[in-house]
Amino acid sequence: MFPLIGNVPKNIKTNQVDFCCLFEKYLIIYQQLLTAALKRHQITIIDIARELNLSKSTVSRALTGHPKVSTATREAVLALAEKLDYQRNMIAFNLVTSKTLTIGIIVPEFVTSFFPQVIIGAQEAAAKAGYNIIVSQSNESYETEVANAKVMLANRVDGVLVSLSKETRNFDHLKIFQRKGIPIVFFNRVCDEMQVPKVVVNDYDGAFSAVEHLIQTGKKRIAHLAGPDSLIISRQRLNGYLDALRKYNQPIVEELIIPYDLTTGKVKIYVNHLLALKEPPDALFAINDPTAIEAMQIIKQKGLRIPDDMAVVGFSNDYASALMEPSLTTVAQPMREIGSTAVQLLLDQMDRDVANWKAVTRTLKAELIIRGSSRPLATAPPV
Repeated sequence: MFPLIGNVPKNIKTNQVDFCCLFEKYLIIYQQLLTAALKRHQITIIDIARELNLSKSTVSRALTGHPKVSTATREAVLALAEKLDYQRNMIAFNLVTSKTLTIGIIVPEFVTSFFPQVIIGAQEAAAKAGYNIIVSQSNESYETEVANAKVMLANRVDGVLVSLSKETRNFDHLKIFQRKGIPIVFFNRVCDEMQVPKVVVNDYDGAFSAVEHLIQTGKKRIAHLAGPDSLIISRQRLNGYLDALRKYNQPIVEELIIPYDLTTGKVKIYVNHLLALKEPPDALFAINDPTAIEAMQIIKQKGLRIPDDMAVVGFSNDYASALMEPSLTTVAQPMREIGSTAVQLLLDQMDRDVANWKAVTRTLKAELIIRGSSRPLATAPPV
């Protein structure tokens, strides 16, 4: 502790006296701050246990949501912890429990609103269970996805949620989690090769309903910008498209089906190709909303009317789809529910021994939302 400066001798010059007085004031402030810091006490489990007359182990279990702690006790502990501004010592907690209370999430991109919305749903569900999340994106790159997985392992996540990149065909980097006893759940873009929980929407039904709607509005030549064949969602949506055509005895025209690898800039090439056909399509079903939105812009630039000359339907109900002119008809996915459901499946796995892990698949409903980019049913000619 610094000693306080006493009286300054009178023979010292005025500027020296001013300096010493100023220095003395700073030292007094420093003393006060240091004293306050020394008096400050870091609240621990021991303090909460003493205040509530509980054991340390009971308080610890209450703070981690242990099922054997009564609701009344848990609420009392949490209320006092909040009142005292208790902060868990995560280093000590990790050493004792071998847990980090962290969930990793790997997604292929942040360009569309789909994955951010899924992450919001996952984060909300994780927070309710006392977990934090770490998010990384592969940018549709297999190599980056492998690097993402290594980061999650290095951070000792308790579990991981994954949606695959369009390039991923080898899954060794994800099987490591299983070998280490770290539960993994796939969502949206899933891997059939690994027997783990998955969360998907009914892509087949969603695509079928979209194409059925176009047929019922009188469209005869319906094109499809399909996604990468490596993705199960692409194959499911393609099958829904094909079966809708078959049901209504519509011809399947190969030149109207264009595989699209989701690379930026290619939509313009493909749409211009379709419009240049001797018999161009009168409708387009796109693999997702960003593709449909870009296609709409190109169609309008060509002077064509939407939906009269060419109707357009997307998939996912991206935020921008309702802002287009005309607004985009789309198949809505329950984005936040996908995230929250994936977290719940992950938490279920965490509560089980590895030998009792279950490879369940949750299929959520996709819903057709009819907007201005396809002719309303009331004005449609008979099929």
